[in-house]
Amino acid sequence: MQIDLESLSLKDLKDLRARIDRAISGFDDRKKKAALAELEETARKLGYTLAELTALTSTRKRKPAAPKYANPADRSDTWSGRGRRPRWVVAALAAGQSLEDLAI
Repeated sequence: MQIDLESLSLKDLKDLRARIDRAISGFDDRKKKAALAELEETARKLGYTLAELTALTSTRKRKPAAPKYANPADRSDTWSGRGRRPRWVVAALAAGQSLEDLAI
């Protein structure tokens, strides 16, 4: 199918673009549904449901990290070095201390 884009008005071009965007979105949806149906059929043939199989794969959980740094003002206030820096670490670094100074 060949469309002469030069002969179309701006409104017609925008309408065509909207129709194309909907067609692309619909195509993606159909492909996803077909893939899901195929996976469900394969799981059923093996004696499972897809929900049972996907529940088996969980993300790896990290164990809590041991503390590496302690607040000089309150030694019970610690930080493992993971994640966002606590306010006391930020304040100590701004005051000229280093992370080595805060190490346990």
